[in-house]
This record gives sequence, C-alpha cells and structure tokens, in this order.
Amino acid sequence: MRNRVSIGEYLAFLSTKHEIDPDKLFRALVSAQEDQETTCGELSVLNRGKNKNNTIILIVKDSKVIAQFPITEEFLREKNNPIKPFMGTRFASRWATKRSTRPLSLQIRDLRKGMKQINLKAKVLEIPTPRPVYTRFGNYAVVSNALITDETGTIKLCLWNDQISTVSIGDTIQIENASMSTFRGENQLKIGKKGKITNSEQLDPRQLEVHNA
Repeated sequence: MRNRVSIGEYLAFLSTKHEIDPDKLFRALVSAQEDQETTCGELSVLNRGKNKNNTIILIVKDSKVIAQFPITEEFLREKNNPIKPFMGTRFASRWATKRSTRPLSLQIRDLRKGMKQINLKAKVLEIPTPRPVYTRFGNYAVVSNALITDETGTIKLCLWNDQISTVSIGDTIQIENASMSTFRGENQLKIGKKGKITNSEQLDPRQLEVHNA
C-alpha cells in the first residue's frame, strides 16, 4: 500500500532532500504557475498545464524528472508559505536524518588502490557492450567497465551481470560500499556483495502518492 502524504508534506520532503530553502521553492512554484517555467537552485520548475482547478507541476534536475504532481490554486495563493509547517514532520525529517547519518562521499581524485567502503556520487559517461568472461569460480559471467565522472576526474566502474542493466548513460548514480583495485595497470571501482548502486535522482512512485489536502 502506498503512503498518502499531503502536498505540503511532499514539498517539504523535496525541499529537504534537495537542500532548497522552502521559501525559494514556494516562490518558484508560484512563478511557474504564472510564467510556465522557472528555476530554483539546480531545479527547473515547469507548468505542464491545468487539470480542473489544479496546476500540474513538473520538477527537473539535470534533464531528469524529479517529481510531477498536481497543486491547487488555493495552495499557491496562501499568504504564508504553506510548506514551512511541514518541514519538521516525520516524513521530511526522516530524509534529513538519513542524510545526516550517511557516510560522507568521496570524490574520484581521492581514490587510492586498496581503499574499501567507498561511497561516491558520479555521472555515467559510457557503458561498453558487455563481454562474457570465465570467472575464477568456474562459471561464465558478463562484465562491462563503465566510465563514470565527477568534477574531479573519471574512473572505470566494473559492472557484473544484473548490475549492468541498473544504470544508463547520463544517469547520476550513488555508489555505496565499493572497493578500489587495479586491473592491467588501470584503476577501477568494484561493487561487491555488500555494495550498492542506485540512481541518486530516482523517486519510487510505488512508495508515494501525493494528494492535495
């Protein structure tokens, strides 16, 4: 069953997750209703038209859709920012707590051979065609050494089997609990059984259902 949250709670969640001041976010929403498109930090806020008394808002970051939801004209006409009362609610605070307890991410220039438990945020530049290999465990697998980048450099990310289909060129990904090694003199990141790779901009629509309240 999906969790039902009010539009105020959901916007407080977005404000917390993307570190956007709630006043700036609310002004951007009002501006988008009038001007069709505006920006708020790294986010683009677009008016996608109307449905009855609702304005359909689309929020995009780095060409990735962050959220799309209906918002009432009444909500946007509020004199006092209606997002602020929800900033301390459990729904928004849960993300703030998660972010504050998450290990700090490294940058590519910080990586050294032998490092473990690496957390890194990067963008996928290339995903070569997977190639079959015969592993030391005596079975066949497929591997692709993707090229990823951040503002400090590039590095190869070794993807095996099902990991390959979890990313696409242009994705901004969060890598957790990876290790650093070399293969044929080239540095590369590996994600073991305890590691994880996720699209850092993805919201799971199965977990959220926004409604105006």
